[in-house]
Amino acid sequence: MTITYTLRDRPGFSETQFDDVVEYRGKSKPASSKKTRISGVDTLQSPTKAALKPTGSTSSATVAPPPTRFRWRGSGLLFFTTSRWQLLGYGPASTAGPAWAVTYFEKTLFTPEGLDLYARHRDGVGEDQVKEIKRALAEVGGNVGKLADKLFEVERS
Repeated sequence: MTITYTLRDRPGFSETQFDDVVEYRGKSKPASSKKTRISGVDTLQSPTKAALKPTGSTSSATVAPPPTRFRWRGSGLLFFTTSRWQLLGYGPASTAGPAWAVTYFEKTLFTPEGLDLYARHRDGVGEDQVKEIKRALAEVGGNVGKLADKLFEVERS
């Protein structure tokens, strides 16, 4: 699976947006088959946007979204589909492994809430680094902390 984000250069628009393209091939598909492609647009949710429940919070209070929260809207046949996600952390490439990022996404019509760990290398993030990331996520507490143990590696081919 690959995910490609491309900053939208839109002079005169104040919203920060990215084109978001996910490409993957099902496990049962031959390597020569065409990948499935899901496209959408991610819009950075500024503090002036509608208030949201804090990530992982059980409180009924609402607050302005953090500066790393995005709203995704599908393109094409998925134009009616939306989801909200948030960048929780990232690390640069180092001797410990490739650059990585962790996101939290809210429940949608099609998926339960969850966490994703992305790596900028086809071999993924090393086992020790994954353990450290899971430990840090567990310390966040709330829904994020509960989901930390459920992180699993997606089979690569």
